[in-house]
Amino acid sequence: MNDQSPAMDLVHVLRAVTVEFDLLGAEFAARHGLHPTDVRALIHLLDAARGDTPATPGWLGRQMRLNSAGTTALVDRLERLELVRRTKDTVDRRRVLLEVEEKATELGWSFFGPVIAEVVAVTEGFDTGELETVRNFLTAVLQSAQHARSA
Repeated sequence: MNDQSPAMDLVHVLRAVTVEFDLLGAEFAARHGLHPTDVRALIHLLDAARGDTPATPGWLGRQMRLNSAGTTALVDRLERLELVRRTKDTVDRRRVLLEVEEKATELGWSFFGPVIAEVVAVTEGFDTGELETVRNFLTAVLQSAQHARSA
């Protein structure tokens, strides 16, 4: 494949963005005494809340590709740090739900808020059609990565 093609240029830019966000996540984790796995778990839990997806320990374990013991240790750690709480599902009392505590959200916004604000400001330079194209591209890339991970 031609390393100078426009498609490969996009691959390299996307890789650079991924590395930068990974470094930001690692810096956030180190600053707050967290493991990078803790940060990824919190992101999954926040995304679940935003998407109205019930987040159970089993669901989180599947997202993180952790076994039951690893998931329990992760949730225990996040709960001890007062970043996550276990609650009983009001629909199915046998089921435990995971919810992100306000403390975790506040920590996240204090660190990532300025970056998010800059990204939002960047989008203001694009029209609706361009933003839709970028969203479509990133969604397709995400689906490709998820497919490669499950293969």
